[in-house]
Amino acid sequence: MDAKEIIARRVALELRDGMLVNLGIGLPTLVARFIPQGMSVAMQSENGLIGFSAPPPDGMENRDLIDAGGGLIMSLPGAASFDSATSFALIRGGHVDMAVLGALQVDAAGRLASWMIPGKFTPGMGGAMDLVAGAKRVIVAMQHVAKGEPKIVETLTLPPTAARRVSLIVTELAVIEPTDEGLALRERAPGVSVADIVASTGARLIVPEVTPEMPLCRDEQAGVDT
Repeated sequence: MDAKEIIARRVALELRDGMLVNLGIGLPTLVARFIPQGMSVAMQSENGLIGFSAPPPDGMENRDLIDAGGGLIMSLPGAASFDSATSFALIRGGHVDMAVLGALQVDAAGRLASWMIPGKFTPGMGGAMDLVAGAKRVIVAMQHVAKGEPKIVETLTLPPTAARRVSLIVTELAVIEPTDEGLALRERAPGVSVADIVASTGARLIVPEVTPEMPLCRDEQAGVDT
């Protein structure tokens, strides 16, 4: 199981039956592969679609069915398509239950930077700003370190996406919750020590006396809950 699968599996445990969910481009799209069988989750895309699933098997691709990042998807029975204005009205109106976004950085206040690196080409903000401001919950799904540098930092050095703090940060090492007091360590990945997490994080963490291991499937989650 690689880092991206660990992250996607853990984020999928935050899904609940009946949710309207937006998955950002890149790593967050992997979450769709781990929706439990029998759970009804409506995936929404900024380009105007509700009711899609993971990428199609080889040979089943439909070039007219893509997500906001241009990735190939499959529509489910009951799916609906509409214009982008309606899609953004859903987001800005607070109707999206959960957004899962990638990030370049997240700071000690829980703000994320996700849309540009100064001096490099960027296609634009996309829907990230609207999703951070409008979704009921915002989960960052990202790898903990990039090119040897922590992505969780004390202060952003990249342009912020929005002023609102995110609800949860999920990496291949840990689950971290931004709070009024700071970044609280909630879970550690299997085989990862608290010391490893602290050493790989560029911001101060609030570390509990006992940090439970991160569940990666619902059976494990049920075991933790009980």
